[in-house]
Amino acid sequence: MAGLAPELPLRRDETDGYKLIKTYEGLALQNLKMLILTSPGERIMDPNFGVGLKRFLFEQNNPLTYGQIEGKIRNQVQTYLPYIKIFRINFKKPKELENTFNFVNIEIEYAVGTLQARNKLELKLDFMGDLIA
Repeated sequence: MAGLAPELPLRRDETDGYKLIKTYEGLALQNLKMLILTSPGERIMDPNFGVGLKRFLFEQNNPLTYGQIEGKIRNQVQTYLPYIKIFRINFKKPKELENTFNFVNIEIEYAVGTLQARNKLELKLDFMGDLIA
């Protein structure tokens, strides 16, 4: 079966050469994740693209900052991924980071276009800006 896009990060696959995304739900998930993790100015030819979640790591960990992040996510999704409908954005404190101040743990509940199946994207970034599995 042909794929819609390569899965990122790139990984070798015996079937297709590189692992491919084969569903629209998977493609929308990857696009949403890339939009949130990309910093404005990082994407060539479109300096406004991206939420830049990493730049919020050293901001105050409070509802005001959460509101700024949520507003940025909703604005960027409306502009660049209008086929995604966001239902809820929740900020959580994971147990493994209880004694850490510089982290972001965000859960986004969304649906893709007319598919209307609700999905969740959870991103955990530590103080270095690395994704935590």
